[in-house]
Amino acid sequence: MSSPDPQVRATRNPSTPVTGRGPVVAVTGAASGVGDLLTRRLVASDDIGRVIAIDERRGDVPEAHWHVLDVRDPAIAEKFRGADVVVHLALDLDLETDTAARTAYNVRGTQTVLTAAAAAGVHRVVLCTSAMVYGALPDNDVPLSEDAELRATAEATGVGDLLEIERLGRRAPRAHPGLNVTVARPAVLVGGTDTALTRYFESPRLLVVAGSRPTWQFCHVEDLVSALEYAALEKVDGEFAVGCDGWLEQEEIEELSGIRRMELPSAVALGAAARLHRIGLTPSPAGDLAYTMHPWVVSVGRLHDAGWRPQWTNEEVLAALLEEVQGRHTVAGRRLGRKDATAAAGAAGATVALLGTAALVRRARKRRGL
Repeated sequence: MSSPDPQVRATRNPSTPVTGRGPVVAVTGAASGVGDLLTRRLVASDDIGRVIAIDERRGDVPEAHWHVLDVRDPAIAEKFRGADVVVHLALDLDLETDTAARTAYNVRGTQTVLTAAAAAGVHRVVLCTSAMVYGALPDNDVPLSEDAELRATAEATGVGDLLEIERLGRRAPRAHPGLNVTVARPAVLVGGTDTALTRYFESPRLLVVAGSRPTWQFCHVEDLVSALEYAALEKVDGEFAVGCDGWLEQEEIEELSGIRRMELPSAVALGAAARLHRIGLTPSPAGDLAYTMHPWVVSVGRLHDAGWRPQWTNEEVLAALLEEVQGRHTVAGRRLGRKDATAAAGAAGATVALLGTAALVRRARKRRGL
């Protein structure tokens, strides 16, 4: 992506009067992804007074008041002046990012945003984590209550960061009286996203661990954005889940997608995933597999009580996801090149996929002299 002139800081003078009667909302991570979509939605809303957009580059929403800086910079407090609500979306959950660097960015960024918001007189910060924080466990209720205990561990991609962000969010009101923190927890997010869970549907076969009970609940990014607008307008507070109504069983997923399963014993699947990740061959740790094995669907009761309804069904989001990943080929969470993908997607199916993975392991070991 091209970067704008770093000297550009705003699209209009800071003294520009607020044209609406609603709250002034600041959005971090506003130049791309969910942040870009939310910024566009807010500037188009008659219920929002003004939008302050913050990112490391200037985005393409001229109606917003832009500031270009890193969210870890304490100077962000001055950019929050005059805001009623901050929606913090500047997170790095990229599968390919170095784990330590990702955690440092996510945790330090959230700490800085919470402290800066309190210093600037902001009365509400909206954080966005994931329903993954509940954990994927065989004894989970279906669906989980939004008040259910957070039983996830740090073994899956980015989940440790999300748990720490939630901890910071719980502590902030005690450290900064008058600051309220709202947390949105979307289900499997679809729509321009690249996660271990969306890559699951890029495989030539859907890996199913023998004896597991997978259930799937999706959240289209458009529904997440509308839920975040609800939070910015203070129509919902506390911790709330975002997603489609209901869920799909694994058999329904296979029927709707037309992708057949590859069933493996738990020890084989988890052992292989751990080894592949340990030697750096795949970006996904073995902990990601739990979210394709055990239920973690969540009630969206708080949003429903506030009058919000999802515009997408699970079936529709799955169809959108399958269209989005068409032409991509992944084995064990690793994207394949054209030559490898041709083999993995061939008629031999599961056997070819496993042989392909074994070949990749051998190749990696040879390079490393193992």
